[in-house]
Amino acid sequence: MIHIDTVYQRVLALANKEQRGYMTPLEFNLMANQAQQIIFEQYFYDLNQVKRIESDTTSFSDMEELISNKLTGFVTVVNVNGGNTFPTNYRTGKIFAGNFEASKVEYQEFANITQSRFHGVGLLKNPIYRESRISGNDIEVYNGVIMSSGVTCEIISRPAKAEWGYDVIAERPLYNASRSTNFQLHDSEETELVYKILTLAGITLKRVDIQQAGQGLDITKIQQEKI
Repeated sequence: MIHIDTVYQRVLALANKEQRGYMTPLEFNLMANQAQQIIFEQYFYDLNQVKRIESDTTSFSDMEELISNKLTGFVTVVNVNGGNTFPTNYRTGKIFAGNFEASKVEYQEFANITQSRFHGVGLLKNPIYRESRISGNDIEVYNGVIMSSGVTCEIISRPAKAEWGYDVIAERPLYNASRSTNFQLHDSEETELVYKILTLAGITLKRVDIQQAGQGLDITKIQQEKI
C-alpha cells in the first residue's frame, strides 16, 4: 500500500519546482487513478513478456516472481457458479477442481480426452477445462465427470479508487486522512506513480513543462533499471 498524501506532496513539490505550476486536489485525484490503472495494466504485459524469456528463479532478480508478487494483493479465489460461470470480474487466473489445478485444453482435445478410458484414470488429480460454447456459460471442467460444483477460480480485481481527501481551511485544502483512500499498488511503485501523474497532468492541463518533467524522470528510472 502506498500512502496517497506522500505521493501528493511529492507531485506538488516536483510540479512547483522552478514554477512549473500547481495541481488542484481534484486534478490530482483524477490523474492519480489514471496512473494507478496504467501501472496495474502494465503488470500483465510485463508478465507475458518475461514468461517468453529465461528467468533466474534462484535469485531476487526473478522478474516473473516479482511481477506476480505485485499482483498478489488483487487476487482472490472464488466459487465458479454451477461449475461453469464466472462471477463478475476484471480478469480470471487459475482454475481449480477441488484441490487440484485444472489445465486448459482446446475444445476438440477436451472431447477426445473425456472419451478416452486411458486418460480418464488420472483426471481426478489432473482435471482439465475448456471454454464453453453454451450461451451464458464460460467453461466446462472435467475430472472424470463434468463438474457442476467444487470448481473455483482466481479472480483478479482492479485497484480500488484512490482519493486524496481534504478540508478547505482558510481557502486552502488540508489533508484529511479519514476522507482519503491510499493506493493499493505495491510499495515499490511509489516513484512510478509520481512520474506517471506528472506526465498525465502535463498532457491534460496542456503544460508541456510538467509533462516533460514527468517523462524525463520516468526515462531516468527506466535507464537505471536496465543498468
